[in-house]
Amino acid sequence: MLPALIALLGAALEATALAWSGTPGPHVHLRSIAVDSVGTGDGATALRQRIVEQLRKHPGLRLAASDAQADLTLRGNSSIWPTGSYSISAHSNSYRVTNYEGYLSVELQDKAGQTLWSYLVTPSRFRTHSIADDLAGQAVSRLLDALHGIEEGAAPATLSGAAAGAQLHAAGSTLAAPLYRKWFESAGMHVTYEANGSEAGLAQLTEGKVDFAASDMPPPADMQATAIPTVVGGVVPIYNVPEAHGELRFTRDVLAGIYSGAITKWNDSRIRAINQGAHLPNAPIEVVHRSDGSGTTFVWTSYLSQASSEWKAGAGARLTWPAGVSAVGNDGLAEMVKKTPNSIGYVELIFAIQHQLNYGEVQNGAGQFVKADLSSISSAAADAAREDAHAGLAILNSQKRDAYPISTFTWLVVPSQGLDAQRKNAIAELLKWMLTSGQKQCASLGYVPLPAAVATKALSAASGIK
Repeated sequence: MLPALIALLGAALEATALAWSGTPGPHVHLRSIAVDSVGTGDGATALRQRIVEQLRKHPGLRLAASDAQADLTLRGNSSIWPTGSYSISAHSNSYRVTNYEGYLSVELQDKAGQTLWSYLVTPSRFRTHSIADDLAGQAVSRLLDALHGIEEGAAPATLSGAAAGAQLHAAGSTLAAPLYRKWFESAGMHVTYEANGSEAGLAQLTEGKVDFAASDMPPPADMQATAIPTVVGGVVPIYNVPEAHGELRFTRDVLAGIYSGAITKWNDSRIRAINQGAHLPNAPIEVVHRSDGSGTTFVWTSYLSQASSEWKAGAGARLTWPAGVSAVGNDGLAEMVKKTPNSIGYVELIFAIQHQLNYGEVQNGAGQFVKADLSSISSAAADAAREDAHAGLAILNSQKRDAYPISTFTWLVVPSQGLDAQRKNAIAELLKWMLTSGQKQCASLGYVPLPAAVATKALSAASGIK
């Protein structure tokens, strides 16, 4: 951050001690907190300042000038970008308002650099304040709630020297690749990870070419004994429609119609009926899908198969698509949509956010239109405790009113034979870290930690890897 701004804010904050309007939880003895940088992109300085201003209003929180003087440090990443503008006068184009989108990802860390809590916020749908105030307000509210349950000073999960020194090779899921790579680095283990799609990862595992694989598809029966659920993600419909204003909605049948080739124009009556007031151009819909064997595709087409009688192409990691053009990986598909006007595609939530793409609300099993975020994906995953941990399709098309319907587990799969004891032990330790300390990092990238009951079963399974 700008040194002058930090010094100025630090001097003011260091002298200020504030009471917190609430009673700290039994595990928390909070003395001071510092707000570090929340990125270098547009709006980052304003976001940090808003966070500081809002935290100053809460008693009992003493804000320190730097992490060296603080017990806990809040840091993160963010970006705010314009998505277009509209006229507020029917008679003049002079009075225009600019629309903004953005995100704010934050992590709360202790002096040892251990992540105690994290979150990713996106703009409220009906915000009444500026986007910076909205994002900062959501983050501060979540932080204050979280402070009641944080066990400050709890011993972090650590890898043994032998595990940390292991050299491992893995492949598979692009859906969860950003989180897996973050985990491998944070855990301090050297893992070469090839994000080549769930199908390819599982094939390489079967051929003995990798030490473990990552998959967003429920593992086949012969691999379920050594398949460990690790996190929950959401697959979202992304679109690039320059003339459309505001967020678009999609029913199950509309998505099925677009991907089957039955709906070919953005101003089709079926799209207009659920997006009244949106400007939808008389333009062909450019459909983009995955060409590789993809767990994201498996989740997307499984939702269409479950939710809509209009979808006849079936579910799978690789399809003969009725319409559209192909791209490879979540990153590749996001880039294709971003450079193709009037296009639509599907990716995991974090790829939509990182590529600054619009993503729509989707109709769930209760008939409600829900946008993917941590809360709505968490709602879908909450019932998984009553399911087999391998039953990945159980959280698709949730009947809960507030649940995002295209939500999925992702798994790490370990071979049942062929690994030496050192590598097998290293993978077991890595999994235990991911299922404990690693779960606290999920939300910073928009992924949802496992429900407690599922995490307990997963830890037990990880302990059984021998």
